Amino acid sequence: MSAQGINKITVLKQQTGLGVPATGAGGQVLRRKTSVAKKSRATYTNDEIVQHQQSTGVNLGTASTSWDFDGLLSPGTYAVPLQSLLRKVFTAGAATAAAAITIAGAGPTYTVTRGAGSYLTDGVKVGDVVTLGSGPFNAANAGNNLLVAGLTATVATVVTINGSALVAEGPIAGGVMTVAGKKSLVPMTGHTDTLFTVEEWYGDLSKSELFPDLRIGQADIGLPASGNATIKLASQGLGVRTRGNAQVLTSPAAATTTPVLTAVRGVVLANGVPQPGITSISLTIKANLTEVGPVVGSNFNPDMSRGRVEVTGTFSALFDNTTLSALYDNETVTSLVAVMAADTTNGADFVAINLSAIKLTDDAPDDGEKAIVRTYPFTAQLNAAGGAALASDMTILSIQDSKA
Repeated sequence: MSAQGINKITVLKQQTGLGVPATGAGGQVLRRKTSVAKKSRATYTNDEIVQHQQSTGVNLGTASTSWDFDGLLSPGTYAVPLQSLLRKVFTAGAATAAAAITIAGAGPTYTVTRGAGSYLTDGVKVGDVVTLGSGPFNAANAGNNLLVAGLTATVATVVTINGSALVAEGPIAGGVMTVAGKKSLVPMTGHTDTLFTVEEWYGDLSKSELFPDLRIGQADIGLPASGNATIKLASQGLGVRTRGNAQVLTSPAAATTTPVLTAVRGVVLANGVPQPGITSISLTIKANLTEVGPVVGSNFNPDMSRGRVEVTGTFSALFDNTTLSALYDNETVTSLVAVMAADTTNGADFVAINLSAIKLTDDAPDDGEKAIVRTYPFTAQLNAAGGAALASDMTILSIQDSKA
């Protein structure tokens, strides 16, 4: 009998440190499209010349391991590998001090104005998904997912994620705005360094392959206009693979059951403005891992070093004006926020990606008997204008997940 992919489970578990493979209970079964963990060896051809005019073979050198994962994006499922890539654990969002709140506007944007205090000092940021609680808000307003598109100390300009209408009301006494779920971002200090053990358990054969000392090196996120949101993870390890006949990562948490996200249930802000004409978004987050070594006397690299976090991507949009092309022409630093919701209810689970400082590097158009689409590749950068009590985080990228 040969192993069947439908019977294999992939388990991911954090390690306590370098050279300490995870074992026992815990970890998380990952739902997947594909998961490929493997061991590779450097090869050295014996390129010597001898009288018999034949090759004298090949030698094997330093080992390395890798784990390439392909899945569909869903809330809560990939929080652990993504927070390791961003180097900060997901933490609960800010909640504002209670204040009298007034809601106004006719859509697609609305204003949520507080009578006292400051959204900025309370920690709300442009690109956050927030909800309103406390106070007797109208049912259309309470608990509705609102994307912050603009922010001052007392006025938040918001867009509903599901396109529903807010009801003008207020001032509502004792109103509170809360950043939904949890956020992770690339921090200025206190960066985490997380290693993982991945086990591929072939239950139909009772065979285990264990790959310790893996670091997440890259994530590719794809948001097509029509189709499922996707995520690919690429990891590097130090070359150790352990085989056995018993499962090592026993009793892992079951795979999540949150719905797969699609871009049709969500909203995109480009340059702070809702963009209904976006046709696709792709994003690459790189940790720039480099193996340390090899070293004499060992088949394994002793460790790997991390470089700077880089974020690049591309989005395409219907060509209905020249606003985005002008940003490219003028080398203007702009922003991109994408939120994908699990369904169309007011408080649906979601994942939000916030790039508060990007620069467009092209605006290539296509052609044909169809609507013209322009493609805008971009590179993200540290938002040096962000920080505490300001409208943006000081980071290159933040991710918000309602189920993290």
